[in-house]
Amino acid sequence: MYSIILPTFKRPDEVTNFLESMTLQKFKAFEVVVVDGSPDDILHPVIEQYKSSLDLKYYHEKGLGASESRNLGCEKAKGDFMVFIDSDCVVPPDYLTLVDSFLKKHPEVDAFGGPDAADESFSVFQKAVNYAMTSFLTTGGIRGKKKHVGKFQLRGFNMGIRKEAFFKVGGYSGMQVAEDIDLSMRIQKAGYLTALIPEAFVYHRRKSSVYKFYKQLFFHGKGRIDLHLKHGDALKLVHMLPSFFVVYLVIGLLSSLFSEFLMVLFLLSLGAYLLAVLTDAAIRNRSLIVGVVSMLTAIELLIAYGLGVWRNIFVRMVFKRGKDSKKDVLLKM
Repeated sequence: MYSIILPTFKRPDEVTNFLESMTLQKFKAFEVVVVDGSPDDILHPVIEQYKSSLDLKYYHEKGLGASESRNLGCEKAKGDFMVFIDSDCVVPPDYLTLVDSFLKKHPEVDAFGGPDAADESFSVFQKAVNYAMTSFLTTGGIRGKKKHVGKFQLRGFNMGIRKEAFFKVGGYSGMQVAEDIDLSMRIQKAGYLTALIPEAFVYHRRKSSVYKFYKQLFFHGKGRIDLHLKHGDALKLVHMLPSFFVVYLVIGLLSSLFSEFLMVLFLLSLGAYLLAVLTDAAIRNRSLIVGVVSMLTAIELLIAYGLGVWRNIFVRMVFKRGKDSKKDVLLKM
């Protein structure tokens, strides 16, 4: 049996869409555990609406964060596998069928992850955001795209973990950002086997405004440095590419002020990149408009994530070390 864990906060419309998609699942051996940290019990009418059609548990505890909500949901769950899905996702009808079939073929797998996709009903901007988050051209797609069983790094919007393994590693740690990657790394370091199920995707209705998208990616960049400080091996070259892109933009803009040749070179290189994004996004989404908007979201992702990385490199690593060094000198005196 599978326990679908859904953490949420002030999102009744999203929860309604999610629960509606769960009623359409072809595979029926599952329960849904909804944990809400909202100030008021605004989800109660939604839960009542679906109690008769789903094996549904609901817990409301004011002020719970995402990690705490997931941990509480697992404590209350009765399934052998905890499946974590974000409330802004919609689950295709064959999702659990595909998951169950895969795990029966690979009983050695302790945890799995799946990709996300944009539904046809999503807005142009949401499709462009999805492209930016999943494309190799934005570094969003450069991670564990292997179909065989291996060390796939899980993501919290769509992942499942054996209950025993989840509690063995201590569940979610309470990190405010990148808590899912932190859990994934602890699972792998504990010797558990993770895998990607490419067909088990969810429709992910990502951030719907330029500001919200920027804020999300900025915190993701900061979170990557926090992960590295905690684990010591969480920062790879691919994670630094957006921060290098920020440096490239700054140097390109500054050099353009002093040299016409450098300005042309900068504009040509940036234009070539944007053209590649436009072409790829338009083909993937079968829409020129989505391709055009994807140029904006691709640049926004690289800048926001890159600035987040640089921010915490200086604040967490450079400035903190400087302060610690001063403290050591004072202590020796």
